[in-house]
Amino acid sequence: MAKQPVRVLVTGAAGQIGYALVPMIARGVMLGPDQPVILHMLDIPPAAESLNGVKMELIDSAFPLLKGVIATTDVEEACKDVNIAVMVGGFPRKEGMERKDVMSKNVSIYKSQASALEKCAAKDVKVLVVANPANTNALILKEFAPSIPDKNITCLTRLDHNRALGQISERTGFQVSDVKNVIIWGNHSSTQYPDVNHAVVITPKGEKPVREVVNDDEWLNGPFITTVQQRGAAIIKARKLSSALSAASSACDHIRDWVLGTPKGTWVSMGVLSDGSYKVPKGVIYSFPVTCANGEWSIVQGLLIDGFSRTKLDATADELIEEKEMAYSCL
Repeated sequence: MAKQPVRVLVTGAAGQIGYALVPMIARGVMLGPDQPVILHMLDIPPAAESLNGVKMELIDSAFPLLKGVIATTDVEEACKDVNIAVMVGGFPRKEGMERKDVMSKNVSIYKSQASALEKCAAKDVKVLVVANPANTNALILKEFAPSIPDKNITCLTRLDHNRALGQISERTGFQVSDVKNVIIWGNHSSTQYPDVNHAVVITPKGEKPVREVVNDDEWLNGPFITTVQQRGAAIIKARKLSSALSAASSACDHIRDWVLGTPKGTWVSMGVLSDGSYKVPKGVIYSFPVTCANGEWSIVQGLLIDGFSRTKLDATADELIEEKEMAYSCL
């Protein structure tokens, strides 16, 4: 029997990331080549005409898996019965704006969207927050959608994870598919910590630690980390636009692994609610290494954290606590 369609919401769907993301979903990149989807696309009223243009293009693409398209500026209509919600829409920081101003705008947006998901979405909806500040936007969404299980609200650090894989691949000459188990700890910001201490490369002679294959600790502890942390800014400088294509691809990776599972022996990075693992304070959305099975994620336990890493984990946690306090002051 054919599978029932999954309803997937994309907010900010007329924007750059949305425009890159919706055809990937319709083509089966997110949920697999045999999973039909119904796309729910939301954007703000000034983008209504552009949003309708995206809908026309989706229809014109004749995607066999696409069983329906809803394009709307009404948040409750967009959220009705959705099984997966990818929250791309947010208020971007503009020149001259203070962090608190941006936080205040996004708190307002995510309170409203959380309430609509709470009221209208499927009760087991899985939520991925992409819009920055992603970790704290996800936390606000959790606060205002209390019936959605905490484990069903996540944020995107898979983009940073994939950037780290790409850097190791470029440095070593091995295919990116041969590199696994890097970790992004913490915030999706410049304080995040890309960690290769537990990562391996699959070589013709078997798995070898990334540190052994790279054989350059100075690079791994310095330029590698800063390159991953600042990659988004570098792309904006080069392209004069944000990293929409890689963000969309990473959002698909995040949801696909969450729903369909991670390969045995492999973990990925997801921003999830801290349970205190690795001495990370509870009550913040923090990126951890996770494995996924049966639609559930689990934090990888028992990894040794050296002194250098401990400092990095704590620094990004401190930033998230500061962001949380700032966001709550805007409520």
